[in-house]
Amino acid sequence: MTGSVSTVASGLVGLAGTGGAAAIGLAMLRRPRPYLPGSHALLDPDRRDPLAEALRRGYGSASIPVELGADGRPLVRGRPFARVVLRPLLDRARRRGGRVHHGPMPPFGLVLEPPRGVPVRDLLGLLHEEVAPHAGLITRCVGGRVVPGAVTVLVSGTPEAREVLAADPGRHLFADGTFDDVGREEAPAALVPMVSEHWSWRFGWDGEEPIPAEERYLLHDLVRAAHADGRRVRLFGVPHRTRRIRATCWAELAAAGVDLIGDMDLAALARYLRTARQPRRPVAVARTP
Repeated sequence: MTGSVSTVASGLVGLAGTGGAAAIGLAMLRRPRPYLPGSHALLDPDRRDPLAEALRRGYGSASIPVELGADGRPLVRGRPFARVVLRPLLDRARRRGGRVHHGPMPPFGLVLEPPRGVPVRDLLGLLHEEVAPHAGLITRCVGGRVVPGAVTVLVSGTPEAREVLAADPGRHLFADGTFDDVGREEAPAALVPMVSEHWSWRFGWDGEEPIPAEERYLLHDLVRAAHADGRRVRLFGVPHRTRRIRATCWAELAAAGVDLIGDMDLAALARYLRTARQPRRPVAVARTP
């Protein structure tokens, strides 16, 4: 009888130990990670808290679709943009002394993606009303001079958005452009500080074979030109066939000096960026004859 009791007791201790280990493992998975340079999260607007995982994994920028509600408010899948995205970011920055992540990190880049056909001028006006009251934490442009904050809010989309923003000398919103904006006087870096494109817009390489020399040169040349023009570069949408292919594509982007690599698979991209041995500077690429 004593032996049976001892056996049962040992089993309970073992189960408790297993449960404790599982709890510790879960806690470690949920533990916030340090800031992750070069990361851009493509947020899922259907998630109740779309920002949570990206912030926990240390992402330094993110993009999310926004729409114009019937009540005249900017929304994220029917929920107020301010409640779902803006306030969580700003509350976090207040708790961390004016930064979304601890330490002297660059502003968190928040790219808002309006749907096609939305009245751009109306949406920009409503977004300005949301962010302007938080001027101390939002990056702003005053008389052509950019004053960094905890969060830089950019709006992607049409040239109309850039025209509307350019007319505001005290704006709290910026334009997310494309490589076509590089070198354009009407789209200075103080208005369009970042250029962003989907991989397939200019490149046909699918990651299965080594990247063609012409496409590698084009990638490096576009990034160099954007940097020389004072802009950051964000690329996203690499082929999602296998993890190996994605890692191969990400490695090419990193080697070219792309500032922000974007993806929806936050875990896989974070794992890659934390473990990959990236070059400190873009790899020199010779022009093909």
